[in-house]
Amino acid sequence: METNRQKKIAGVLQQDVADVIQIALREAGVQGILVSVTKVTVTTDLSIAKVYMSIFPHQEGEKVLKEVNAVKSQIKHKVAQRTKHQLRRMPELSYFIDDSLEYISNIEEAVKGKDDPINNPELLERRKKK
Repeated sequence: METNRQKKIAGVLQQDVADVIQIALREAGVQGILVSVTKVTVTTDLSIAKVYMSIFPHQEGEKVLKEVNAVKSQIKHKVAQRTKHQLRRMPELSYFIDDSLEYISNIEEAVKGKDDPINNPELLERRKKK
């Protein structure tokens, strides 16, 4: 269970990391990719923060994650500059892809897709009497 302090720090980091990443993408001239920070979790000792990013389109996810990890120290520095009056020590940032939107879209496609057993009962295996 997270403490109030962890929640507050996670909220501050979520907003600032999202701003820094979006500004960096804009400056790099990257178009057609949307990156949002969906969740930040902070350890109890406030030394490590896990940043979960949602990337659209999801095919570009691994490429964007590699680029973010390549400039990890610069992002940390810019976020530290923004949070210097709120945090004593800047936590170490680890980046991960949040694939929950992709998971939801796969479920939605399966329900609405061609392989719908409700509309096409031949897809279901017939019950066999033993």
